[in-house]
Amino acid sequence: MAEALRLGLAGLGTVGGSLVRILERHGNDLAVRCGRPIDLAAVSARDRRKDRGIDLSRYRWVASPEALAVDPAIDVFVELIGGANDVAARSVRAALNSGKHVVTANKALLAAEGHALAQLAEAKGVSLNFEAAAAGGIPIVKTLRESLAGNTILRVYGILNGTCNYILTRMEREGLSFDACLREAQRLGYAEADPSFDVEGFDSAHKLAILTSIAFGTVIDAESIYVEGIGSLEPADIEAADELGYRIKLLGVASRTETGIEQRVHPAMVPKSSAIARIEGVTNAVAVEGDFVGQIVLSGPGAGGAATASAVIADIADIARGDVIGTYGRPATALEPYRQAAMRAHEGGYYVRLSVYDRPGAFAAIAKRMAEQQISLESIVQRRRAPRTTAPENPQPQEPQPVILITYATTEAAMKEALAAILADGHIAHAPQMIRIENLN
Repeated sequence: MAEALRLGLAGLGTVGGSLVRILERHGNDLAVRCGRPIDLAAVSARDRRKDRGIDLSRYRWVASPEALAVDPAIDVFVELIGGANDVAARSVRAALNSGKHVVTANKALLAAEGHALAQLAEAKGVSLNFEAAAAGGIPIVKTLRESLAGNTILRVYGILNGTCNYILTRMEREGLSFDACLREAQRLGYAEADPSFDVEGFDSAHKLAILTSIAFGTVIDAESIYVEGIGSLEPADIEAADELGYRIKLLGVASRTETGIEQRVHPAMVPKSSAIARIEGVTNAVAVEGDFVGQIVLSGPGAGGAATASAVIADIADIARGDVIGTYGRPATALEPYRQAAMRAHEGGYYVRLSVYDRPGAFAAIAKRMAEQQISLESIVQRRRAPRTTAPENPQPQEPQPVILITYATTEAAMKEALAAILADGHIAHAPQMIRIENLN
C-alpha cells in the first residue's frame, strides 16, 4: 500500500469535528478504497482548550492556519474556517503556493476568488476541491464536473439554502408568519443570530455562482446575480400559491441563453407536481438539464456537520487516489468571461398581490398601467376582507382590499415599470408583492 496522505485541518467547528469523527470511524475502509491510508497529521483552531466533544490530544496542534498551510509535514490543507476573511484566503493561497492540495467548504471565498485560486492550483499542479461548498452533502460538483461531461448544460436550478426552505415549509404547513418561523429556525440552530446572509438570498447566490461556473465554463461572477430574499413573503402569498396549485420556494436559477448566462436568486411559485416542490424542511435539491441526459434531480442535506464533512471526505479521497482534474471540469485558463444575458420574457408569468383602495377608477388605473407595458393578465382575483365594525361617531378609513393578478409571459423590466407606476398612482396602500411563476417539471 502507498504511503499515507497527510492532512492538515484548519477549523474545528461543527464540520471540522465531524470530519475528525469520520476519519476515526472509517479510516481503515478509506485506506482500502483509496489504496493508501489517510492520516490527520495536524490541526489548527482559534481555541485549543475548547471542548469539542472529541479527543484531539493525539493530533499535533499548529499555532495558526497560515503556518499549517505551509507545514512540510502535510500534503493536503483542509480549510474549514469559513467566510471570505483574510485568514481563510491567505491560508488557502499559501497552501497552493507551497504545492499543497486544498480542500475547502468555503463558498464565500470561492465566489470571491475562485477563478484566481483555480489558476494558482493548476499552475502548481495541485487540486483545489470544493464539493462541500455548493450544496452540502449533495454531490453536485462531481456530477457537473465529471458525470455530465458528455452534455451541454442548459439550465441548473434548485433549492440551495436549507434555512429558507425550512421557513417556507413551516409557513405553508402552519400558516405562521415569516418572523415567527425565523425565530423558530434560530431556536433550532437552523438560522444564525444574524440570518440576513441566508434569508436575503446571498448564501444561495454564492452557491449558484460556483455551479454556474462549472456548468457553463464561465468565470465566476457572483456580483452579476439578481438576488431577492424571502423576508417580504406573507401567509397570504403562501395561501394564494396553494390555491393556485403552487408552492413557494427560494430558487437559484442559472440558464444558458442566446445572449449569455442568466443568473438569479428569488422566491418562485413552482407547480406542486414538480420535484422541487416536494422538497421540504432543511433539505436542498439541485436540478440539472443537459442536452442528452435530459433532467436529473439530486436532493439531500444541504448543510450540517456530518453531511458537509462527508462531501469533504469525498474530495480528500479523490486526491488520495490521484484524481487531479481541472477545478471547474476544464482548465481555469479555458473559462470564458461571464457574459450576462439580456432581459428575457419570463415564460411562467408573474403573481402580483396588491392592497387596493376600494375607490372609483382604481382598477381601471391598474389595468391601464399594465396595458402600457403590454402586460396581459391571465386572471384577477379580489379577496374581500370582513368589514370593520366602527362606531358612527368614530368613522375609520376604509381598509384596502387584497387583489391578486396573474400575468402571462412578460419581461422583468416591464413588470417593474408597471408596478412602479401603479404605486405612484396612489391607489394601493403599500409596495406590490411580486413573485415569479416557474413552470418546472
